[in-house]
Amino acid sequence: MINISTKQQLLSNATLGQLDDRVAVPAYDRNRLTAGIAHIGVGNFHRAHQALYADRCLHLPGHEAWAICGIGLGSGTSALAKVRALHAQDCLYTVTEFDSDGSGSTRVIGAMIDYLHAPADPEAVLRELAGPAIRIVSLTITEGGYNFDEATGEFKLHEPDVAHDLAGAPPRTAVGFIVGALRRRREANVPAFTVMSCDNLRQSGNTVRRAVLSFAQAVDPGLAGWIADNAAFPNGMVDRIAPQVAIMSGVDASTEAA
Repeated sequence: MINISTKQQLLSNATLGQLDDRVAVPAYDRNRLTAGIAHIGVGNFHRAHQALYADRCLHLPGHEAWAICGIGLGSGTSALAKVRALHAQDCLYTVTEFDSDGSGSTRVIGAMIDYLHAPADPEAVLRELAGPAIRIVSLTITEGGYNFDEATGEFKLHEPDVAHDLAGAPPRTAVGFIVGALRRRREANVPAFTVMSCDNLRQSGNTVRRAVLSFAQAVDPGLAGWIADNAAFPNGMVDRIAPQVAIMSGVDASTEAA
């Protein structure tokens, strides 16, 4: 069993020094970090992989500008609980890695420095994505989040949330936020960011590129052309999962880490 705290307490910047000595904590100064990555869809996979890699990079000199701003699109009960937990914990949480012999190690991840809830403040999300500090916008929104018709393979422009975004209302969809932010960057002469899909899709970069360009074409063909010429959409592949804490045995996460 890995007991990461001697008594139940809320994980936060203030309580990092009270954790069990066997728990690795960030050795960098979180106050010096700025977000260079915005991630839409902060689920288990992102927190246990991409954010963990970013956390390792932040321990290297000169990488303070590569922290993460998380963005949530959901408005249900679990989404609201995540907002409350991450804000209460200063966006800190724990990752436990198990070896084949059953032993494991736990570390606190400090790479995420802010978490924006899009339904509550879509303008804050657009401002963050449009700012020059953000150089990568990554996503884990599931296959359905890319909004393609399974029968025709076409992007569904008439899907209700997409139609809402196309009408000029504050965005609800990931693609709506991405295109809206890229539009602002183009108008402000700010370089386009890289859009990086981290979902379990073949040719994930090509998929998100088609979605973004389809939406942008419906908004402004000139904008679509600018995005096609200036934004990068790398392909990637998912080779692992992050199981729910509830189905993991032998872990006492008594810090209530989200």
